[in-house]
Amino acid sequence: MAMPLEIVTLPCRTDNYAFLLHNEQTGETALVDAPETAAIETALDSRGWTLDYILLTHHHTDHIEAVNPLKARYRSKVIGASADAHRLPDLDQQVAAGETTTLLGEEVHIIDVSGHTIGHIAFHIPGANAVFTADSLMAFGCGRLFEGTHEQAWTSLCALATLPEETIVYSGHEYTQANAKFALTIEAENPALIQRVADIDEARAQGRPTVPSALALELATNPFLRAGEPSVKAAVGMEDQDALAVFTEVRRRKDNF
Repeated sequence: MAMPLEIVTLPCRTDNYAFLLHNEQTGETALVDAPETAAIETALDSRGWTLDYILLTHHHTDHIEAVNPLKARYRSKVIGASADAHRLPDLDQQVAAGETTTLLGEEVHIIDVSGHTIGHIAFHIPGANAVFTADSLMAFGCGRLFEGTHEQAWTSLCALATLPEETIVYSGHEYTQANAKFALTIEAENPALIQRVADIDEARAQGRPTVPSALALELATNPFLRAGEPSVKAAVGMEDQDALAVFTEVRRRKDNF
């Protein structure tokens, strides 16, 4: 019987996360995003792992800065979106939305999550019950729209929302407390949200990461995913508007929060 992948949440830089995925049976290891060389090398060396693959979600510097030194040391294969290849480090394998590839003995589904940037992708690994979303769907939030439209971002979030609710969301930053404060301005009486805020505050007080999070929890508390809910529509005075219009307003409010 196949052993499940080991997934390590790795704090990097000021508030970034990278993730190591390891298959004990094959000895292979993959990294999702590469924010910082030293933290990643230390994590690999302490476990006696090498680095076979580097998966890139998007081109921002805080997600790719360590690619070249890591590739030079470990001779890793770098995988990223064909749509973003012109501004990513040199790719050994280009993937496109809707494709499925196999890594570490698992199927990896490529999802277009444009919005934060154009060409941003997420990696969904059903067999590991995991999706790596970086700066698209985030814990209690979603990434600021630097390049894409609100419609693109909402379409991306809707695609992620269709994954099984038990899926664990591995996102790219420790922004959860700040996102929680904003979420309370939208649904201050949501019991699940209130409990989550308390849990987040306790975790951060103890120095624990708030990433990853369960998709079910995001669906119950994340105001960006909940733009179609009557409670969110009422909170922003848009009861008769569609979910895209409500998402656009919620994103506008977060931008100015």
